[in-house]
Amino acid sequence: MLKKFEDKMQKSYENMTSEFMAIRAGRANPHVLDKVTVDYYGVPTPIQQVGNVSVPEARTILIQPWEPNLLGEIEKAIMMSDIGITPNNDGSAIRLNFPELTEERRKDLAKDIKKRGETTKVAVRNIRRDANDELKKMNKANELNDDQLKDQESEVQKLTDVYIKKIDDAVEAKSKEIMTV
Repeated sequence: MLKKFEDKMQKSYENMTSEFMAIRAGRANPHVLDKVTVDYYGVPTPIQQVGNVSVPEARTILIQPWEPNLLGEIEKAIMMSDIGITPNNDGSAIRLNFPELTEERRKDLAKDIKKRGETTKVAVRNIRRDANDELKKMNKANELNDDQLKDQESEVQKLTDVYIKKIDDAVEAKSKEIMTV
């Protein structure tokens, strides 16, 4: 019974952590390209599926397409995306050079991370509310007695506390990563 609510909480947490991976922290991270798609013969395709994406240096991502005619398409897709980096096309590969983040930009990113964390906490609390509502309905329908209801509600609360802690830890870790120069 509680498994489906735990799964929902886990999905909310995983969604937040995948959003965190796309936030660039001054170091080159290939995950910033996760949401960027290239028009590959009329089909929107992730960059990782049309070429080799590597990090040869701390602040550089190198994209080597398997088909040279895709260089222009990849360059266009990166320009249209919201990662905010201008690609350098050398004729055989594309380099993305990540500039050092300013202190102000770091603080803005840390605020954004905190906001995403709070949004995820709200989602987890809404899942808790839904679980408790369902338990109360089961109690009214005499599927659960009052003692079982209290036990189940405390289990839901324990589950919520676990996920709130995981969210806080992830927000803390990502904020620390952003603020590290």
